[in-house]
Formats: sequence, C-alpha cells, structure tokens
Amino acid sequence: MARFEGALARVSAPAAHADIISRVCETARFDAAALAREGRAGTLAIPFVKALTAQVAAVSKEAAKHVHHGATSQDVIDTAIVLCLKPACERVDVLTVRLGDAAARIAREHSGTRTAARTLLQPALPVPFGWKAAMWLAPIARSLIALRRVAGEGCVLQFGGPSGTLSALGERGERISAELARELGLRGSLVPWHSARDGFARLGAELAILAGAAGKIGRDVSLLMQHEVGEAAEAAAPGRGGSSSMPHKRNPALSMIALEAAQRTPGLAATLLGQLTPEHERGLGQWQSQWFTLRELVCATASGTAAMADALEGLEVNEQAMRKNLEASLKEHAQDSLGAAGAMIASALREWAGATSPGTAP
Repeated sequence: MARFEGALARVSAPAAHADIISRVCETARFDAAALAREGRAGTLAIPFVKALTAQVAAVSKEAAKHVHHGATSQDVIDTAIVLCLKPACERVDVLTVRLGDAAARIAREHSGTRTAARTLLQPALPVPFGWKAAMWLAPIARSLIALRRVAGEGCVLQFGGPSGTLSALGERGERISAELARELGLRGSLVPWHSARDGFARLGAELAILAGAAGKIGRDVSLLMQHEVGEAAEAAAPGRGGSSSMPHKRNPALSMIALEAAQRTPGLAATLLGQLTPEHERGLGQWQSQWFTLRELVCATASGTAAMADALEGLEVNEQAMRKNLEASLKEHAQDSLGAAGAMIASALREWAGATSPGTAP
C-alpha cells in the first residue's frame, strides 16, 4: 500500500512534495493492530492513509496535502493485492516448471518400464511407467500456459478514483494512470475493475486446477506407495514420513500435502466465483475479502506443487515390484498397449517443451 502511495506521488505531485512523500513511504512504519481496529469502520485503507499522511505531515504539511490525491481506498487495496500476487504467481510458475521437469524426466527414463495400468482401482493392461508420468505431465503443461496467461491478465493496476472515472485528476488522469502502472511495473488499464472481479476469479480457478493436477499425482504416488503395491515411493528423508508410534511405517507425507491443497483450493476458488456480482460501481462485501482468499489460495497451490516437485524429483521406482505385480495379476492377458503409449509419451513431452519455451515465459 505504501508502494502504491509513493508511486502515485511521484507521477502526480509537484516534484518537491513527491520526493518527500516517496521517501516517507519507503521508511514509514505502521501499527498493524491499530490499523485493523480503525479499519472496522469500512476499509483498512482509511486508517492507513490517515497514518501515512500524519507521517508525511511531520516532515512537510504542504506535501501531506498531496498524499492519496485522485485515488480511492479500493485503488490502494486492490493494487496492493496485485503487487503481492505478481511475485507470488512467479513463484508458483517456478514450482510448476520444477514439477513438470521432474515428471518429464520420469516419462523419458521409464518409457520402457512395464507396469500395470489400473482402472477402477483394479489391474488393467500393461503400460510403460513413463506413460503414467506423461499423463501427469500433460495437465501440468496446460496449467502452466493457462496460469501464465491469467496471472498476466489479473495483475493489473487498479486506479479509478472515487467513482472510477479519475475525475479528481481531470485531463491528467489518463497520463497519470499510465505512468503509475509503469512506476509499479504493472499492466495498466484505463477501465477500472472496481466492480469487475473476473480477473481474480479466473486466476483463482487456474490456481485451483493446478493444485488439483498436483494432487492427482499425489493420489497416484500414495497408492503406488502402499506396502501391498510397493511400486514407487517418496524418497526417505530425516523427519519426513515417519510415525510417532509405528516406526515401521513410511508415510506418503509429500503426497498428503498435495492432496490437502487439492481438496482446499476448490472452495477458495468458489469464493472468488461467488464474488462476481458486486453492486453498482463498488460492491459491498466482495472485494473486501479477496486479499485473504487469494493469499490462502496461492499459498495452498504453491504448497501442493512444491511438495509434488520434491516427491517426483526423488521418486524411487521399484521395477521389480512392477514386474511381480504384473505377473501376479495379468499372467492370463496377452494384450499389451506399450506401442501406442510410446507415441503418447512423446506427445506429452512435446507439449511440455512447448509450454516451457521462451515464447510462453511469464
């Protein structure tokens, strides 16, 4: 929020006053608990601007008159959310690439490793284990492309002023809006989105889909890790996967983290979808909660994606157990699907290469 106010001063206030406001914004300190108590009157931006103005006034009463000029509370809060979301989405992007690269490596290395496909939780036909990894990889590739697109579309400057028309800035409004966006490193928009929350809803939906894709991998790994199956396992590590009362156990701890995120994120995304109907030009009770919702959503998605990246990077594949289970369950079935699976593995790898090519960078 202070970054927004400092940037706004630099592009709109007289140079001497802008310098003072900008320097105060860089060093300002706030009593978060006090702001929260005062924010109950409507929005946190109101006591924040009051506290910031007081700190500027302690240096220059004239400069203090230019704090927050032309903006409204929602401009400050929505842009602050975006300034937090942008690096958070970049972090999720990095984790997604890690997860996809790990799945792609398994797909290549085990393109000839025979294992049993399982449909309705029962053994079906032999397939390459690399094909299974390729089926993990394909939705990760689609999620990476989609998430980059919606993150770019959703991380947009919010700047419309009290009624959304930048009326307080007169003819300077369009220029100041463009300069403010550049100053903050954000995409600009002449049309404010005070009551158009579709950008956050799309971003939330794609984050939940990515969390679900990571959770799907976690589901499969945890099933393969069952003692009775034993075909794959998360790598053992100190403090991971043990039991407080049963030392013989090796629990799928990373898969558990991914599944927790996959089951929590749909409800968070649904909250954003339910906030697409604000009243008139500024809604009542929708945007006020979105920073909490988005924070939980992006953190949960990052948690699940990171967990499965760790899991696949260290995944232990037990080819002997795969052969044993195949012989036990499919010895009467001669039909094999390895040939067609090879083409599918290659296709999934091409899709991942396309998703991570320089042209699709965030």
